[in-house]
Amino acid sequence: MDLIGLGLWCFAIAAAGGLAGLVLGNLRLPLVLVLASSPAAGGGTNLAISGLAAATASAAHIRAGRVNWQLFAWMAPPSGGYLAGVAPQRALLLSVAAVLLGSGVDLLRRPPQARAAGDGGEPRLDVRAAVVSGAAIGLLGGFVGLLLGSLRMPVLLKLVGETPVRAVGTNVTVGVCVGIAGLLGHLPSAPPDWDLLAVGAAASIPGALVGSRLTGRLSQAQLVRALAAVLLVAAVSLAVQALV
Repeated sequence: MDLIGLGLWCFAIAAAGGLAGLVLGNLRLPLVLVLASSPAAGGGTNLAISGLAAATASAAHIRAGRVNWQLFAWMAPPSGGYLAGVAPQRALLLSVAAVLLGSGVDLLRRPPQARAAGDGGEPRLDVRAAVVSGAAIGLLGGFVGLLLGSLRMPVLLKLVGETPVRAVGTNVTVGVCVGIAGLLGHLPSAPPDWDLLAVGAAASIPGALVGSRLTGRLSQAQLVRALAAVLLVAAVSLAVQALV
């Protein structure tokens, strides 16, 4: 029953992540830790499941042409987890949760507007905002030991000016690179629990496919509302994680 519950939860998380362009590993982590042989093994297992789910969703978004490769190149360099524990994590996590909460509410109240098109017909994007925010989010992620794709999403929409559909594909593809770096750093000291990884992967891969296909079927207004809802859930989860 525990493994069935894990599979159902992984499917739901992967579907939401594939739709919204987020990894959402922090939502899966508490259940994985309860079932894992040790906290370190649970962390590695969760990272591996996150990576497989993100890679599956990313492949679907790439095939659909939803990735801005210029923004990907600027925002993909990973921070790694080597800074984790250097700064007070509770305060940082609560700050991130507050930003996500505000971002989710802002998306509901003021959906992003399309920017003026450039010479090629594409919207004029603020690449400088992508570079600065990518570095800042990567540094903050290193402090708290998280990928923080949920924090990158409102930046892509509001500051960079990317369309919601391409922001989803670009963000989850960036998450794949960052997740791989975190997993490689984690493996030598704590390999994953292979039974939990097998169940999580078997459930997450189809979930990510379902979610990523839904992205292209929603209208822009529906997609923005879905993104806002996922950001609000992520904000509550981070706040609980910080306080507990």
